[in-house]
Parts: sequence; C-alpha cells; structure tokens
Amino acid sequence: MHYPHQQPHANVIPMEHTCISTGRVNVERVSVTSRKSLQEVLSKFDAAVGHPDIQEFWKRMGAAKTKSEMEKVVQSVLGPSGFMEFARFDHGGVVHKGETGDHPKVFRLVIGNPLIMREMVKHVPDAGSYAPVTILIDERPDGVHISYDRMASFLAPYENAEALKVAKDLDAKVEALLGSIT
Repeated sequence: MHYPHQQPHANVIPMEHTCISTGRVNVERVSVTSRKSLQEVLSKFDAAVGHPDIQEFWKRMGAAKTKSEMEKVVQSVLGPSGFMEFARFDHGGVVHKGETGDHPKVFRLVIGNPLIMREMVKHVPDAGSYAPVTILIDERPDGVHISYDRMASFLAPYENAEALKVAKDLDAKVEALLGSIT
C-alpha cells in the first residue's frame, strides 16, 4: 500500500503490517564521586564544554551547504573537551519545588559533538537515540556524583565494528572529561 504523502520506499511498512519488537540492552554506567562542591564541579564542567546559543547553532547548521561548512560550524562552538552543551535540566529544582530548606541538587547535562554522532549514526541509525549523551551531576551525602552511561554499551547489541569504535572513542573522551572536572 502506498500512502499519498509518502514516497515509495522499501522500508515503509503499512500500519496493518507493523511489527513491534523489543530487546535488552545492558548499560554500563561510569560514576565518579568528587569531594569538590557542586558549584566547583559545575564551574569546571562549564569551562570544558562549549555553550552556544542553541537556536543560532541550529540556524547555522541548517544554512551549511557542505560537510566542510557543517564541520566549521560545529568546531566553532566546541569547548576544550571537544563537546558542546545542548541542554541543562535542573531535576533537583523540580523534585524539591515548593519544599523549604536546602535540598540536594541534581542536574542532567546533555552534551555531545554532532560530528561524532554523525559517524555513529552512519553505521547504526539507532545511535541517534543515544546521542547526544547525558551527564548526571548530583549531590549526595558522600559527595558530588557524576554519572555517564557508556555509548559502547548502548551500541554493542548492533554488532557494528565501525560504530562501536566511534562509541568507544566517545566514551574515552567523556570519561576524560569526567576525570578533569572532579
């Protein structure tokens, strides 16, 4: 069956023939605990990653006509770590909204490098579900915890050597970033 708004394509599956499958992904989590204050950790993080005006970044990416132009746009917004911040969520602010007193803070930082993501997604399209990556920074009684789920563990089930190599390189870069901010 062909839907009028779609071009014929071998992978288009009519709704009556949709197949839903599930699988298990074992995720490796890297956690580092710092005795530094949350503010110190966040300051070091902020110094290591780029913080572009995200709307302007996407406009510039959209305007890039070639791979080379796109690479220049990305390179111009990366921090010393080779990453940029896409978003920051204050989970602690939501969890403790309306409560009085001092509460632990929890931040989810979404970071990445579109050029790295591009290389993974070329080989495994599902890698786009995992990139950019999340860094969780939260206060606990024993210190500030910085956590990251390894990209290689997400991509291992796809058994694609090229994507896995890129993922392992990404993991090493993220883990070096975590080490540098603690």
